[in-house]
Amino acid sequence: MFLSVIRCNSALFNLALGVSMFALNQASDLHEPWLQFKNLLVRQLAFCVCSPNTLSSIPPELELKHTFELHNTETWATHFQHYHSRLLHLDQHPQELEAFLQQLKSTRLGLRFEMFIWFWLLDHSYHPYELLGHSIQKIAGPKTLGELDFLLRNTESNKIEHWEVALKYYLAERDFSLAYWYGLNRSDTLLRKLNHFSQKQFQFEDALEYQIEQRFVVLKGQLYLPIEHSQNPIPTWVNSQRRLGCWGSVIPAQDSAFYRLQRQEWICPQADLSSKTAHWWINGLYQQQDQSHIYMFRNAALLSQGFKR
Repeated sequence: MFLSVIRCNSALFNLALGVSMFALNQASDLHEPWLQFKNLLVRQLAFCVCSPNTLSSIPPELELKHTFELHNTETWATHFQHYHSRLLHLDQHPQELEAFLQQLKSTRLGLRFEMFIWFWLLDHSYHPYELLGHSIQKIAGPKTLGELDFLLRNTESNKIEHWEVALKYYLAERDFSLAYWYGLNRSDTLLRKLNHFSQKQFQFEDALEYQIEQRFVVLKGQLYLPIEHSQNPIPTWVNSQRRLGCWGSVIPAQDSAFYRLQRQEWICPQADLSSKTAHWWINGLYQQQDQSHIYMFRNAALLSQGFKR
């Protein structure tokens, strides 16, 4: 629903935004090779495959029931190097990628992200993984125990790997501890998602008659800091090699030059501006025209639901 609010002072907003982003988001220090491509689908494919995880390590406050790992940033950089020629070809000839994505009838970004990862894994000439299965259901009698996103054989290590993939957007509140990173739905928190991985999704020892030897979470998307956070240190497990966004409940003045991203652009924006004027909507995602900052607009009344400040 469109929300009409008083716009904040542009200078104050930009100052808060700049302070919030200075520590981790100096654009010159970020490597974002997916932005070189022109076709939107190829940009999104490149982001899904090549961007680092939003977490650089598993938060120490997480109590693990079933252990899992995160690929490091260097691993994803290597995948980009191996896939670069293929991405260049797809950028000029995207028909194969377009046809593949037409299988997806849902508009959910998380399922779209999974489709991009699936497309890449099927391109077996460009990575060391043999795809053994996708969306594998584990059933005991009439009961469904769970589902595995991907089962792979790593041909370099010769180990069987179970991957769970997720595209998530979390906004930090309070002291930035794990329980206070909220999704757009306040019942969705980073703590709850990581617990779900550990307690539920990685419970299986085998699949398709293969013994699982390694478990990996592929967690991408975006993390957002409040525009005023100078009193709270950013956790060390937040990946500093990924661009961070900001969130707030104020609308910047017109001269801040923000434009609203379309829903699919949350994965990766188009090369050209998709809108010239920012129409401000609750839970809208906005980017400055020079692509220096990303801003999530939230309704202040919604922020208090679910916890006491």
